[in-house]
Amino acid sequence: MENFYRQTWAEIDLGAIKYNIEQVKAKLPQQSDIIAVVKADGYGHGSVQVANKALEAGAKALAVALLEEAFVLREAGFKVPILVLGWVSPEYAAIAAENNITLTFFQKEWMDEVALLPMKKKVKLHMKWDTGMGRIGIRTETELKNILQGLKNNKNIELTGVYTHFATADDQDLTFYHQQNKRFQELLKVFQEIWSEPVVIHTGNSAASIRFPKEMHNYIRLGISMYGLYPSKPVKLERSLQLKAAFSLHSRLVHVKRVPAGQSISYGRTYITKESEWIGTIPIGYGDGWSRRLQGKEVLVNGKRMPIVGRVCMDQVMIRLDQEYKLGTKVTLIGEQKNNSIEMDEIADYLDTINYEIPCMINERVPRRYKE
Repeated sequence: MENFYRQTWAEIDLGAIKYNIEQVKAKLPQQSDIIAVVKADGYGHGSVQVANKALEAGAKALAVALLEEAFVLREAGFKVPILVLGWVSPEYAAIAAENNITLTFFQKEWMDEVALLPMKKKVKLHMKWDTGMGRIGIRTETELKNILQGLKNNKNIELTGVYTHFATADDQDLTFYHQQNKRFQELLKVFQEIWSEPVVIHTGNSAASIRFPKEMHNYIRLGISMYGLYPSKPVKLERSLQLKAAFSLHSRLVHVKRVPAGQSISYGRTYITKESEWIGTIPIGYGDGWSRRLQGKEVLVNGKRMPIVGRVCMDQVMIRLDQEYKLGTKVTLIGEQKNNSIEMDEIADYLDTINYEIPCMINERVPRRYKE
């Protein structure tokens, strides 16, 4: 059962998901379709709900990082292609095949192990090429040729796609992006000289798809921008399209008190009232993913910014109010309130991280409420 008892929740605007997909799709060439990336529980937004809306908006396939995440989608009833982007042990190739889940591969040893398995169906595979990310994938033409030779004799495998991932498509300096693209084209030429069967090709992440839509192939992998967040500040400043953030975070005041001057708030006495102050308590803390390092960060009450005072506790946070407020008054930690807003990027900057991490940090203790 979903827990809606507590006075803290994340609100997910599914209409924004659809809008963002439509904005990106409008920039793409007609032959490029969208793989909606819903790994990490849809970047903290809810993989099943986001997947439903993404497919409704025109996405043709889904991608996740783990085989377990693919099973969540299959169990929810999704019939579309699902690609697992991460490495999966070869012993699970058969169960992936039975559930029509496409796996990523890039190792000859992996392929040889799958060849020995008793399998009723072929497992569909996308081959990953490491053109400069340095994470996983085939790096050399020799590796590629050896694997393609082995594929010809492997009755348990069906190669359906090839792809790479860009390391700097969101940077101001795009020199390395172009080097990676060139390297991909070199490997693709070798591949096409050897392999005659049709495969789908995808290289574009959110940043590459937004900045170089005409360079995209059969698919793009739309992740962070589907959720209304820009991959980087340079991409955001370019404003080549407008995105709408789908995620906001809210709570309510559960206690309000007047505290005299010279009194301490929270653990370690890191905050001492300088004068008589109104202090409010809201039920969210680092146990929910609201980092302890957010002491001093502002939240919105009645459309006005109010600072977090004292250390963030596991389950509760105290804020300095400008006046007395009624219990139950809404507090917005991320999102809009009246004519003010706190963007995900602002939280990320405060924590010296990227916006991708923020919704993923807010864990399952915080219920997600969905709206159109």
